[in-house]
Amino acid sequence: MAGLERFLSRPNMRGLFAGLKAGRVLIPGSGIQQRATYIHGKPPKDKIGAVQSAFVLMVMSLAILGPSGWILSRLDHYKTRD
Repeated sequence: MAGLERFLSRPNMRGLFAGLKAGRVLIPGSGIQQRATYIHGKPPKDKIGAVQSAFVLMVMSLAILGPSGWILSRLDHYKTRD
């Protein structure tokens, strides 16, 4: 523990680990929140239809679940080494 205290007492590390040394409990919502008022949203340039949304959802699901399904369906083959 002495090494940690020596590390945290270095001048360039004081500000970085100040929250860890304070020993206070962080309560959600107690910190200062700043809103990014300079970010403005715009309406979309093109409307996205239901068919396009369904297609993208299907492709993303297949890309995520496909490889794991492939491995799980061939699990017995992977267990036996020929």
